[in-house]
Amino acid sequence: MNGECLDGGEWVYVVGADALLDDAFASLSLKRKLERGQREPDELPGSIVAKVAKADRDTVALAVEAAAEAAPRWAAFPLDVRLTELGRQIHRRIVERAQEIVDVLVDEGHPLPLARWQVSGMLDCFGPQSLGFYRSQMLQEFRQNDRQLAVRRLPDGVVCLNPPQNAPLSSTLLGATAIMAGNSLVVRAPRSAPLGAMYVLHEIVVPALEEIGAPPGTLNVVCGDPAPMLAAWLRSPKVDDIMYFGSSENGITFEERCIAAGKKPILELAGNDAVVVWKDADLELAAEAITESFFGSGQLCMIPNQVLVHPEAADRLIANIVRLAGHIRPGYAWEEDVLLTPVLRNEKFFSCLRDAVENGAEIACGGHAMQIDETRDTAGIFLEPTVVVVRGLEDAREIDAVRDETFFPLIPVVVAEPAPDAELIDSFVDFVNSNAYGLRNSVWARDRAVVDAFVARITTGGILKVNDSHIGFLPYLPTHGGTGLTGGVFGEANYPILRTSHVQGLSVSTGSRPRDAVFGAWRAMDRREC
Repeated sequence: MNGECLDGGEWVYVVGADALLDDAFASLSLKRKLERGQREPDELPGSIVAKVAKADRDTVALAVEAAAEAAPRWAAFPLDVRLTELGRQIHRRIVERAQEIVDVLVDEGHPLPLARWQVSGMLDCFGPQSLGFYRSQMLQEFRQNDRQLAVRRLPDGVVCLNPPQNAPLSSTLLGATAIMAGNSLVVRAPRSAPLGAMYVLHEIVVPALEEIGAPPGTLNVVCGDPAPMLAAWLRSPKVDDIMYFGSSENGITFEERCIAAGKKPILELAGNDAVVVWKDADLELAAEAITESFFGSGQLCMIPNQVLVHPEAADRLIANIVRLAGHIRPGYAWEEDVLLTPVLRNEKFFSCLRDAVENGAEIACGGHAMQIDETRDTAGIFLEPTVVVVRGLEDAREIDAVRDETFFPLIPVVVAEPAPDAELIDSFVDFVNSNAYGLRNSVWARDRAVVDAFVARITTGGILKVNDSHIGFLPYLPTHGGTGLTGGVFGEANYPILRTSHVQGLSVSTGSRPRDAVFGAWRAMDRREC
C-alpha cells in the first residue's frame, strides 16, 4: 500500500489444494484455529502454503487515500508510458515467471491445464496486438486546417476492484489494465483466496510500475471481508469506479447502490452461455468445444452452459459429447490431465438435475458424485460430467438448467423441433437473444449464409465466436464482459482500460476566428452551391 508492504494485526492463512483434497475438515479446522489465534503460527505445517495480512478499517481507508493522492500524478504520465511501456513490462514479467504463476494457481486449486489456460489469456491481454488496440481506442488524432483535433479517453480517477473467489489472480491482472488508462487502483484480495491476487500484483505489476517511475499509491492491494470494504468504497468521496465480480443477484443490487452513491459500476457477473450447432457443423470439433463446459467442474463463468442443436445433427452430437465427457477426469490439481475440481457443496447440482428430469429431460451421461478415483460415491467431492437432453425449444426454459447459470459440470443439450431451416434460424436467434444473461455465445456451422445470418442477428453477449473454442482467449478480443444479467444496465465487453475511462474531444488551434468556426460549415456549403 502506497509503495510499502505492511504487516497485519490479523492474518489469513492459505491452505494448499492437496491438503484440502486429502482431509478438508482437518485443513480448514487448522486454518480457523490459526486465524483465531488458538494455535501458535511458529511451526506451520506444509498444508499451509501462504499467509496474507488482513487489513483493518484504517488501512482500507488509507489505501483509498494513497490512490487519490497518486491518481493525478499518474494520469499526467504520457499515454505511451502508462499504456504501452507498462503493458510491455507486465507482459515480459508474465513470460519470465509463467511457471511460477502456474504454480501459484495450482496451489489455489486450479487444475494444471486450466492454470496454463489462464496464463495464455494474460499473455494475449498484454501482448503487442492487444496493446496496439488499446492505444487506438484511447487516442485518435486528426487535422482540420490549422486545428489539431483529437478524441481521447481520460482516466476516471480512483478505481476499486473486487475480484471473484473462483479466479482472483487472472481477474485481478485483467483489472490492472485500468491503471494503463491512467487510473490509480485499489484491489481487495478475496479473504477466501488471497494468494493469487497478492502474488500477481506484488511480483508482476508493482515491479513494472516501479521500473517506469509510477508514484507510490498508483496500486494498492488489501485483503479483507467484502461487505465492510465495499461499503467503505461506496462511502468514500474519493472513489470514482468500482469493478465488481459476483453473482447476478448481488451484482444488480450493488449496481443500484453504486449509482445512488455516485460511483460508476463496472459489473462482471454470471453467464449462461449458449452454443448453437447447425446440421452441417463439424460435430467432432463442436463436441470438443462443448465439453469445455466441464472444465473446472463448471465453476467458471465463461464456459458453455447450454447447447441448441439442429434436430438432424442431435443424435451424432450428443454421442460425441458423451464419448468425450468420459475422458474428463478428477484428480490432484498438479496432475497433467486433470480438468475436474472438487465441488464441496453439491446439493444444487442434484436439485437442478432432479428439476430437469421432472420436466422431461433425459440423462445422457453422468448424474453422480464420485471419489478422486472415479468410483461412484454419494459422499464423493467430485461430480461426473453430466449431459441432459431437452426435447424442444418452446418449453426449454421451464428447466432451471437451461434458464439459469449452473456452476457445476452439467450441460443441457436442447434439441429443436423439426422445422424448415429458415424457421430454425429464426427460433435459434430468438432463443439466444432472449437469454437474460449475455457473456459469450458460439456458433458451429459450415454454410456461409447460415454463419452470416447468425453473425448479423445475434446481438447479445460480449463475445460471439464461430467454429472455435468457446473459452479460448484471443488477442484484441475481450476476455469477459457482456450484456443483461452478466453486466447490468451498462453491460458490454469488459475492457477495463476503456470502462474506467471517459471520452473527451480536444481541439487545439493556432488562433481561429470564432465566427468562422461557428458558421464555417454553412458558408462552405453556400459557396459550393454558388
